[in-house]
Amino acid sequence: MNRHILVMGAGAWGSALALHMHRTGARVQVWARNPATRLPTGAMPRLPDWPLPADITVSDTIPAKPDLVLVVVPVQHLASVLPLLPAGVPAILCCKGVERASQTFPLDVLARVRPECPGAVLSGPNFAHEIAAGLPAAAVVAAPHMDQALTLAAAVSSPSFRLYASDDCTGVQLGGAAKNVIAIAAGTAMGAGLGENARAALITRGLAETGRLAAALGGQPATLAGLAGMGDLVLTCTGAASRNYQMGLALGHGAVAEDAAAALPGVAEGVTTASALLGMARAHGVNVPIIETVSDFLAKTLTLEDARSRLLDRPLKAE
Repeated sequence: MNRHILVMGAGAWGSALALHMHRTGARVQVWARNPATRLPTGAMPRLPDWPLPADITVSDTIPAKPDLVLVVVPVQHLASVLPLLPAGVPAILCCKGVERASQTFPLDVLARVRPECPGAVLSGPNFAHEIAAGLPAAAVVAAPHMDQALTLAAAVSSPSFRLYASDDCTGVQLGGAAKNVIAIAAGTAMGAGLGENARAALITRGLAETGRLAAALGGQPATLAGLAGMGDLVLTCTGAASRNYQMGLALGHGAVAEDAAAALPGVAEGVTTASALLGMARAHGVNVPIIETVSDFLAKTLTLEDARSRLLDRPLKAE
């Protein structure tokens, strides 16, 4: 019998993962708050160029016992969706960021809301439209125990989408959250005409401060050198399809944050993640100048010129 996969979330990433799992031979159902938004072509609005096959059902009902659930909703809405999870079914959280109210990662939200549900998190350098097209990609599945991570990585992998296993949940989740904040900084630098050198410096120093924070939170800094760290950071800070990079470009061109966010085709998680990560860093005594500057810039307590000066005029130090 084919595996039964439930994808909770019908945005671009959820639709792409539904297509991917369908290609593996699984029976796929997509849960959507409003299934009527499915286009006449069979596609979902956030991924209009990639129709879902007719045998992928889209509904607002939850099956009793799927074999695996992929939860693909924005982090800020995660707690409201998790109570719908079928009991006892493994869940892979496919969202990146920090819950702002609690300053916790997705797996922490799962442990708080549904502690009886075994969970893992998927993160890596992946654009939805490329996964939908079946182009080669890789990512990481992190779970508290390596055997669990290996099992779930194997359940989602295919010849075109290679999944690696990790038991460093903190490092993997931090990498997926921080890269969105650094991408806003990189986009802002490019939009303001500060150049490729500035973007490269932001990427590199952003990775350094993320590694410091990972160590303070109990993660493994080496994780940040892998797919969930450097890989995702480079893609998000340079790829034209990155919503957080697009957000930064608009800010660099002079747009206000609200207008820039409203113009995006989806959610720029870095907007809400910046202040949450800053709170985590301050609680652990970690210096994160880029994250702090982005947070203050988004809060309109810094101008663009102030932000530039703050980062460039800091005391010189050894790398």
